[in-house]
Amino acid sequence: MSFQDLEAGHVRGAPLGGGRRNGRGPAGAGGAGAGASQAVASGVFQINTAVATFQRLVNTLGTPKDTPDLRDRIHKTRQHITQLVKDTSDKLKQASEADHRVEVSATKKIADAKLAKDFQAVLKEFQKAQRLAVEREAAYAPFITQAGLPQSYNSSEVNNGADKLAEQRTQLLESRRQELVFLDNEIVFNEAIIEERDQGIQEIQHQITEVNEIFKDLAVLVHDQGAMIDDIDSHIENAVVATSQAKDLVTRFLAADMLVTGYLRRGPAHSDNSTCSIKAWKAAEPGMDPGIRLDVSRR
Repeated sequence: MSFQDLEAGHVRGAPLGGGRRNGRGPAGAGGAGAGASQAVASGVFQINTAVATFQRLVNTLGTPKDTPDLRDRIHKTRQHITQLVKDTSDKLKQASEADHRVEVSATKKIADAKLAKDFQAVLKEFQKAQRLAVEREAAYAPFITQAGLPQSYNSSEVNNGADKLAEQRTQLLESRRQELVFLDNEIVFNEAIIEERDQGIQEIQHQITEVNEIFKDLAVLVHDQGAMIDDIDSHIENAVVATSQAKDLVTRFLAADMLVTGYLRRGPAHSDNSTCSIKAWKAAEPGMDPGIRLDVSRR
């Protein structure tokens, strides 16, 4: 299933957003399962889009565009994706539980298994981007603009006249004082950034741990769904074999019936002193279908 199919809100043969009916029965269970499947499809699409944005931001780390504002955007995007992953994981578990009901169609079970694999794939991409973000954030410090730094005084103005010398000296002292204040503020600011980075690293580690745990649970769920699909395929194959055997048996019964009907219509006078008897027997090998044998003998 493509992401276009996910956005369309359909899983092969069954609308994902189908209405939920009241009462107990296949309709109610199917509606709940379809709603969870629709939520998973939407979640996978949103995560895929957000991860693409996250990757672009991470690739900017270490460049001149690496600013505190960029770090903040990366932090918020990471939080947003982590929350989407949690919500989608919960909905996928609901859809998986619904798929274990007898009344759920094989088509929906297969479609949900496909969604789980899509979710697993986009989660791998997010984990890869997370690792790269941690490495680059630790290796590079954000660029801090110097817009707040006061401009140096213009030395050419000193030569405008002796009457302005005192004013120029005052401006020079004020400029140096402001530079010192700015440097002090910059030191404090850098210390705050370092502290914030330490806190951010701890939060990132926590988020990575959460995503890894979800990924482990997802791997188990995908494995279980794969076994369920294999079981569905086995039932379908057995049904095809049984249907073929049933058709063969009906054909043999019809052939025998036609022979008996013809014999009864001709009657004893036209039977050429022949008698016809039908005997049913069971095959010698166990598990084989019963057949029909037409025994015609002369007397």
